[in-house]
Amino acid sequence: MPFHFNATCEGIFALHLYFALFCFLLLQLYGQYTDQITDFAEKEAAKLLNTKQAQKNNERPLKRESQVEIKEERYSKCQDCVRRIQKYVTRKLGEDWIFLVLLGLVMALVSWGMDYASAKSLQAYKWMYRELHPNIPLQYLVWVAYPLVLILFAAIFCHLVSPQAVGSGIPELKTIMRGVVLKEYLTLQAFVAKVVGLTAGLGSGMPVGKEGPFVHIASICAAVLSKFMSIFCGVYEQPYYYTDVLTVGCAVGVGCCFGTPLGGVLFSIEVTSTYFAVRNYWRGFFAATFSAFIFRVLAVWNKDAVTITALFRTNFRMDFPFDLQELPAFAVIGICSGFLGAFFVYLNRQVNMRLHFNRLFFLFSFLIYPGFITFFIASVTFPPGFGQFMAGELMPREAISSLFDNYTWAKYTGDPQILGKSAAWIHPKVSVFIIILLFFLMKFWMSVIATTMPIPCGGFMPVFVLGAAFGRLIGEIMASLFPDGILFDGIVYKILPGGYAVIGAAALTGAVSHTVSTAVICFELTGQISHILPMMVAVILANMVAQSLQPSLYDSIIQVKKLPYLPDLGWNHISKYNIFVEDIMVQDVKFVSSNCKYRDLQTLLQSTTVKTLPLVDSPETMILLGSVERSDLQALLQRHISPERRRYLNRQMQQKLAEAPYDGHSKGSGATLPKLKHESFVYVDEDDDTDEKAEVREKKRDGIIDCLRSSKTFGKTEKEMTRALLITMSGSPFLCQIDAWEQEELEKDVCFECCRIDPSPFQLVERTSLHKVVSSMICLPLFFTHKDLTVLIQL
Repeated sequence: MPFHFNATCEGIFALHLYFALFCFLLLQLYGQYTDQITDFAEKEAAKLLNTKQAQKNNERPLKRESQVEIKEERYSKCQDCVRRIQKYVTRKLGEDWIFLVLLGLVMALVSWGMDYASAKSLQAYKWMYRELHPNIPLQYLVWVAYPLVLILFAAIFCHLVSPQAVGSGIPELKTIMRGVVLKEYLTLQAFVAKVVGLTAGLGSGMPVGKEGPFVHIASICAAVLSKFMSIFCGVYEQPYYYTDVLTVGCAVGVGCCFGTPLGGVLFSIEVTSTYFAVRNYWRGFFAATFSAFIFRVLAVWNKDAVTITALFRTNFRMDFPFDLQELPAFAVIGICSGFLGAFFVYLNRQVNMRLHFNRLFFLFSFLIYPGFITFFIASVTFPPGFGQFMAGELMPREAISSLFDNYTWAKYTGDPQILGKSAAWIHPKVSVFIIILLFFLMKFWMSVIATTMPIPCGGFMPVFVLGAAFGRLIGEIMASLFPDGILFDGIVYKILPGGYAVIGAAALTGAVSHTVSTAVICFELTGQISHILPMMVAVILANMVAQSLQPSLYDSIIQVKKLPYLPDLGWNHISKYNIFVEDIMVQDVKFVSSNCKYRDLQTLLQSTTVKTLPLVDSPETMILLGSVERSDLQALLQRHISPERRRYLNRQMQQKLAEAPYDGHSKGSGATLPKLKHESFVYVDEDDDTDEKAEVREKKRDGIIDCLRSSKTFGKTEKEMTRALLITMSGSPFLCQIDAWEQEELEKDVCFECCRIDPSPFQLVERTSLHKVVSSMICLPLFFTHKDLTVLIQL
């Protein structure tokens, strides 16, 4: 039969098979070595079959691997494309404008929701009061009980959820933005407590403001949102960016509180920052403008306004809003507002100091104090009672809208009901001047004590109402002095008391807060800039007077609460510029030397409480090498004399003794080693005692316990028994050996190799002026306590 030689595996296999069979038949024919040849042929055939099967099996994985490689290549391309898209989307979502839009949107919704809820609450308040009109006792009950319930609810809710939500929040924010860490002030619990408590306070009709607490709310939202945005962009986790985020939050808080983005940004800068980073300007304006826009759009959507307008829109004439002869009156408003603002801050600080000094009373009366204040204020403002002589039925926003009215109430002789809400200022038997004066005086002390209640409350809006009332009073007086108006260019122009009210509101709030941006806020609130020149004059004069008499309201609260805030020197403290570091530095400085003993380190840690200690070369040279944290030194000392290290040294010594050759006849130093007692503290391991010694120790413990039971200590608690037992056992040889080992270790030199040392601590030379010290610490994103400052200055 013919042979076909193919290059394939089948051809080679067939050739071998034919050859084996041929050899087998040939040997069978000749009859020699029959058995051996048969076995050989069978083995060769089996080997060839196995080879063919293995080759077939190898071909399939090759095909599968090639297919898998193709699939993996396609999958890797798709995965790379998805990864690029994900990276692009993540980068875009992590940009600043996304964060600012989200912050503005959330705060606009929160602000509108709070205003909506508080407005509905006040409507229900007025409705219940009107429905009980014939029955005055029931009207009084409703007038007093309704705000009382809301204020007590706000106090209880804040006390249980987050006590840090009490108060304004701006003083704490000023402290945080200086680098101080205040716990629990920027958490979700504080956010919830602040929103709920502030809504209840505004809905009660009490003279509490929204601006300060809402700045705190916006800052909390900005801090929480930055943590969420860190998922997309890690820059939000950086400490230096944290201050920028809080700055934007403050601007948004003021901007969407009144719908005043420009004044909000400027006011937040003046209140919270000493040095402002210009890079945050566009962030603040962008977020505040977007938030104010959404806030006003929501008001139009809810049909609270016809279109996007100012919150307290006025209609003053634009051609001749004021005359030159009125400028002295505007200046008087500014100067008087400065004195009144300083007096307001003084009274507020006195009330706060009394509350903080009587801390025990304040802790147990977080319901009694706000309940009493609310009951008293509601009783005084009851409309059928004394409230009829001070427009007591008007809520804060209604009072502001009526005070900005264009009508002159002193000369009005028509039907008061035509004036709408302004009819509350006109009484048939009492002059308008008396009503406005009583309103100002009564609201003054009410605002002072109401802003000290343990609920979320601010002082901006109550002071704004007071300033508007004071300015309105001056405007009505001017209108009475010039009943025919002011003649200019042959035309008589009537005096506008509403313009005086706007100027008074800006001047008094500027005096209390030590800011000039309140003028810009008033421009945006009223929608007109007709009185821009007299308003700026009044605000500047009010600031000059107030700053020379008292600190701002927020700085005063910082002083009362004793927050770690570094104040500014001020322009009226020229003598402090001649003070140098050598005049205030601490001479007796505690330090760590590089060649000290562990005992010296232990003594130093026990005698000082500073968080950072300077490291010097030696006590003689006093060359500063760096600074060391107290926690690192404590860990270094504890690690050196720890039981774990003692056991480790014991095991090492036992291992060396076991490996050392000893025949019992050597005369060297090692000859005395076996004579050492087994109870020596160097060689005894606490975990490897013999049973006999354990029994002895147990007998000793039993004897001691029996003695303690028979003594006066029997019948005491288990903790006291254990303490007495340890004191009794402290004289045992074992503990004495441990104490001796510790004393020996304390005499060794300290090894600072595993200790973190700051080689470039903050340093000041002796002739550095106090002005430079304060400026440096304000500009740095760190905060130095008094002790750290004295240590570093001295060295």
